[in-house]
Amino acid sequence: MNTKARKKLHPVFWIFTVLTALVWFFYLEINKNSLSGWIQSLVVFLVYITISIKLLWDKRGFWRLGAFLLLLVLLWAIGQGTLGPYKARPAVSEDAKPTEIVTVRDGQLTGVYTPDGAVEVYTGIPYAKPPVGELRWREPQDPEPWKGVLAADHFAPMSMQPQAPAWYNSMAQIIGYHDYEIRLDDNFRDLNSEDALYLNIWKPAGAQEDLPVLVYIHGGSLQTGQPWYADYSGEGLARKGVIVVNMGYRLGVFGFLADEELAAESPNGTTGNYGLLDQIKALEWVRDNIAAFGGDPDNVTLAGESAGAACVSALCVSPLAKGLFRRAIMESSTVNAPEPAHSFRSLEEALETGRQTRERFGVSSLAELRQLDARTLAEATDENHHMTVDGYVLTETPYESSRKGVHNEEAVLHGFNADEADAFLVFDRITVYNYESRLEAMFGELAPEALSLFPAASDGEASANWRAMYSAYFFGYGHYCRTRQAAEQGVPCYEYLFSKTNGRLGPWHSGEEVYCYGNIPAGSKLYDDSDRALAELFSSYFANFCKTGDPNGPGLPRWEPASDGRTLLELGEQVAPVGDPYLSIYELFDKKYADWERMD
Repeated sequence: MNTKARKKLHPVFWIFTVLTALVWFFYLEINKNSLSGWIQSLVVFLVYITISIKLLWDKRGFWRLGAFLLLLVLLWAIGQGTLGPYKARPAVSEDAKPTEIVTVRDGQLTGVYTPDGAVEVYTGIPYAKPPVGELRWREPQDPEPWKGVLAADHFAPMSMQPQAPAWYNSMAQIIGYHDYEIRLDDNFRDLNSEDALYLNIWKPAGAQEDLPVLVYIHGGSLQTGQPWYADYSGEGLARKGVIVVNMGYRLGVFGFLADEELAAESPNGTTGNYGLLDQIKALEWVRDNIAAFGGDPDNVTLAGESAGAACVSALCVSPLAKGLFRRAIMESSTVNAPEPAHSFRSLEEALETGRQTRERFGVSSLAELRQLDARTLAEATDENHHMTVDGYVLTETPYESSRKGVHNEEAVLHGFNADEADAFLVFDRITVYNYESRLEAMFGELAPEALSLFPAASDGEASANWRAMYSAYFFGYGHYCRTRQAAEQGVPCYEYLFSKTNGRLGPWHSGEEVYCYGNIPAGSKLYDDSDRALAELFSSYFANFCKTGDPNGPGLPRWEPASDGRTLLELGEQVAPVGDPYLSIYELFDKKYADWERMD
């Protein structure tokens, strides 16, 4: 090939090679590959460029194609062979200063200080024996005492769950949260294990006494989630004088498999609610040990978001949780509707799913089921992630208990976000052609009435209407029921609507957490001064509620107790009472369940 022809090819080669390199190194970053992957990839690209220039430009096109295909094969091998190592997340940082020794029931431990020394953090404290082997699907057992001093400075593994590739999680941060950071210290994978029954504590530094305690249950559809997520870190509230505790609990098939043989072997005849039993066990640990950290075991508030809030609303009526907490906070979910929209199913349905799970794995006994590898078993998580009425943790549905006036809490604070549905309908296209069928599935015989109240002449109207109905059904209506039940029980109740927009998640599902737990990053440009002011206000409401059962305090806009669910406190660009935007939809659900109860 002559020099002139070669010069014409060079720009194409370089453009294509540079683009390939940029895409590949972007992948290595979002996939959290180790540094060796970057080095090996750089070497491969340099060799490819050298060979292409010196040897292949005078060859035929298929040689150049072959070289490029070989490059891709080598990069794929490097990508698979240099995945970041599994690593425990530090409570604060690898070089954080240790605290003084704290003595709890099972031994001695130390935590670490935040960089400014204002908060002590203790992570990875066992509150139950590892639920593995013969303890898989059994009630949680007391942990074994340990010798020496436990360094509680790293988080325990997240509970066993299906894990998406790192690149998928990174893309979610980029597209959904807009807060992805390029860093040199995060090229690792998080640990994931059945051995995950550990809790974490954030407390104001120094000697403390009789501080209020908040125990938080993370969300994730009872399938996923972990205790170290920064949005609901306990650091923000600890700076306001509240001790915060959260925990790992069994998820998916490990936490909510229901099986008749399991019920028969249980001394309590229970099955299907192991995750709830773990949460109760953690509350018992707090009762017995939190005074060692300066907390008041008689002043505990139980809080949760999404599926975690659904668990809170269930524990509000569980006889096993009575006396373990005084107040309840529920963010973006309850199971208090006559027919819960999610996180709940009948025992009959749960047992049938358990039988199908056995068939799926080709096992005929519990012994065989317990011998299955945890990662294999986790494949059945999507079918087994609902709590149920087991006769022990829950003697009846929360709705039935509430109608009888049963409740474990003295006060409740709860609410939902303005755009709850958006996160769940990103890929769901609603048009005038499928809108009516969606209404029929949701409202049954009341679908014509729903259509007359919310007609749709265009795809835009259909989509907007459906988003409102989805938000009302899966989130708002349960809170509406919860407020009315609190009024009937004479329980003080404070309900909110979070509507603040920002450069990150905004008022989507879980968007309120970084505000109410006071954890907006100081240097983040995704939030402005109005966001930080609202976070200060919202987290103060939370702290006051934990202290006294009343969110109000000096300098805060007055939050009036809710009585009928029709008026909420909006927390957004304004902080003021507003009407619930979904009242007309709630009225349809009231009609639906009135008819449903009559037929029952």
